[in-house]
Amino acid sequence: MFLPSLSFLLAIFGFGCCLDNGLMNRPPMGWLAWERFRCNIDCKKDPKNCISERLFMDMADRLAHDGWKELGYNYVNIDDCWMAKRRDASGRLVPDPERFPNGIKALADYIHYKGLKLGIYSDLGVYTCGGYPGTTLDKIEIDAKTFAEWEVDMLKLDGCYSSSAEKAQGYPNMTIALNATGRPIAYSCSWPAYEGGLPPKVNYTFLGDICNLWRNYDDIQDSWDSVLEIIDWFFGNQDNLQPFAGPGKWNDPDMLIVGDFSLSREESKSQMALWAILAAPLFMSNDLRTISKQAKEILQNEMLIKINQDPLGIQGRRILKEKFHIEVYLRPLSNSATALAFFSRRTDMPYHYTTSLKKLNYTGNSAYEAHDVYNKKTVHVLKLETNFTVTVNPSGIVMWYVSPIKDLDPPHKDFQAYYPKRGETDPYFL
Repeated sequence: MFLPSLSFLLAIFGFGCCLDNGLMNRPPMGWLAWERFRCNIDCKKDPKNCISERLFMDMADRLAHDGWKELGYNYVNIDDCWMAKRRDASGRLVPDPERFPNGIKALADYIHYKGLKLGIYSDLGVYTCGGYPGTTLDKIEIDAKTFAEWEVDMLKLDGCYSSSAEKAQGYPNMTIALNATGRPIAYSCSWPAYEGGLPPKVNYTFLGDICNLWRNYDDIQDSWDSVLEIIDWFFGNQDNLQPFAGPGKWNDPDMLIVGDFSLSREESKSQMALWAILAAPLFMSNDLRTISKQAKEILQNEMLIKINQDPLGIQGRRILKEKFHIEVYLRPLSNSATALAFFSRRTDMPYHYTTSLKKLNYTGNSAYEAHDVYNKKTVHVLKLETNFTVTVNPSGIVMWYVSPIKDLDPPHKDFQAYYPKRGETDPYFL
């Protein structure tokens, strides 16, 4: 059970457990192999798509040369199945010699040369989820040193094949080991996903001290049903999750599947927009070599990325669920702005939804501009009482960036009703 006792916390805090890398003050962005390429190790039959150094070099090339890096997509992350089936004689992890003939350090050098960062995967257990050598408790220090020597920039530590007690010891111990290497390595913990994702089993205050981000829930699959399940879980439990996210410590709803096989254009826009509302890490898992122009436009939407990367780092919330299957989401942003999203659960036809900023709890005497993130149109001089109508397509979303024209009164000082655990101490409400 992941609920460290006070004596346990004091003991490991005494050894300097708190993560000390200064990384990820904004949600990380990049590309991750798992959802799209899984554990495909057949490089003879499928050389372009198997888990190999070639795949990660190809994706690094695309991030560097197709406009992704400039927008912030700078991580190239290896997931499971990169290892040989046994450690070497010194007890160190080694990459599969046929699929990674030049080793991970050479791959890191290539990715760094492109101006990008390399992430790697391990598992706190006897085996990884794919059946490769895991990082057992006695191997934490040597694995952290190995990753640092390879000049890796991020570690995702999964949780298959280990007990709750082993996780409660191992995840903080990896924090200590990463600190001891002297190399700033971002740390993604899968711990809460294996303990139900919610308090009291999950201590998010403690997680925020030892990890940069954490997987809370199940793996995403390439389906709209999977995306909806994740949306429902995160926003259905927002009171337990939202207060603990912020700069350097992020809830992670898993990968973006925009550009894969199953999502329509409207569904793709909805996933991207709601991940931005969540202040979620934006890790694409698709094939950047063949991605469509339509998917690329969604993923490279500059205003949407600006919202996701807002420096305040406040995770947004669902504020309304209408009986006619329209939902409203809001995220406070810097400079007294907000992100406002209208999401349709309908499957029949576009719905014309009428409301006003006052009905959505905006206050003060300001007038506003609303910039439509996807249509790139602007609604000028929108007052609190002004009724407006948005047309939301089935499974689609309308997302606005709302900013005051005259900030006569802080426009969302009363949004504490939506952010009850942040309270008056949050500078956004001062």
